[in-house]
Amino acid sequence: MRDRLRIGIAGAGVGGLAAAALLAEAGHEVTLYDRFDRPRPLGSGLVIQPVGQAVLDALGAGETARALGARIFRMLGHEAENGRPVLDVSYGPEGGERYGLAIHRAALFHALHEAAMARPVTLVPGIAITGRDGGALLAGATRLGPFDLIVDALGASSALSPIRSRQLPYGAIWGHVDWPDTTLPANGLTQRYRRADRMIGALPIGTLPGDPTPKAAIFWSMPADSHADWLSRGLNAWKDEATRLWPGFAPFLARVTDPAQMTMARYSHGTLRRPWGPGIVHIGDAAHRASPQLGQGANMALLDAMALARALALHPLPEALRAYGLARRWHVRIYQAMSASFTPQYQSDSRTLPWLRDRVLFPLSTVPPVPSILTRLVRGDLLPPMASLDPR
Repeated sequence: MRDRLRIGIAGAGVGGLAAAALLAEAGHEVTLYDRFDRPRPLGSGLVIQPVGQAVLDALGAGETARALGARIFRMLGHEAENGRPVLDVSYGPEGGERYGLAIHRAALFHALHEAAMARPVTLVPGIAITGRDGGALLAGATRLGPFDLIVDALGASSALSPIRSRQLPYGAIWGHVDWPDTTLPANGLTQRYRRADRMIGALPIGTLPGDPTPKAAIFWSMPADSHADWLSRGLNAWKDEATRLWPGFAPFLARVTDPAQMTMARYSHGTLRRPWGPGIVHIGDAAHRASPQLGQGANMALLDAMALARALALHPLPEALRAYGLARRWHVRIYQAMSASFTPQYQSDSRTLPWLRDRVLFPLSTVPPVPSILTRLVRGDLLPPMASLDPR
């Protein structure tokens, strides 16, 4: 290892916990701050792709995550009104080595938290980071530090990131329920669409720590400003509409008895050109934000943490931050561009884009070699997730 650094990490989410574990393992003095009195995850289900699973394995968290999560081998979607296939992406043969690990955020948090606490990481809860002053973090009037390096892992609401992002017109409500008696596959993501203004999904996500009952993440796409209207209409109106569009979704809906079970998520899109500065580095959603259409958010945060740790192992501090940014630059840019182009086909008011999606793009996606390209796109390895760690 190079010089031992005092590192302050803001945010105990996916990226923050992964960075804390990796950097402490490398011998740095790591202090991790989180705004909750007891660090906890936000959100419902997600998919850790093979590139992200490799980072979990490097942390020693892969076994725990796999024991809790569900292996998915296919992503399948149909148009709700005519049954036409819209999306069909396979990881490979069912039961093979390549799969997506669908997991509840709470289960992923549990695995990462275990990994971080197994290292000499100082976790300080109940601290809301509001800014920085040179090498010190600020929590209101309180100065924390100083640190040789600040890692901004505060996510999309980071008070440390200079990112300028564009709010997306569509979001979604998310929740999790016990997996019901259903004919839907328990090893794949299943979705239904009405044009691009309705998207319904069910994803098996395994179990929660301490609860062996299999769970499903469910979601319903809607305009970002329509949550209040959804609440005012009531659960029965929503269930009636969703069941008309997708009768097979009814068993999942039956398990939603309170609107509070469904949480509204709003999305934005933006990327920092330079995710580092003097004494600070931004990772995860603090550095790049996109819709969850390609399911890469948590994977990007894990890869950022790994790239940062490797860069610090190879270079002194100023050069290491530049090496980190360059190593992740093209992978991030390509996936951000792909997300920006795919999202309006599935979440927008457009009538033209879903027609092109259904009548042109999906038929093309079945013609070799496009299926294998789509598989690699979803797996996260369409291009190397880390380029050379050379800071030049």
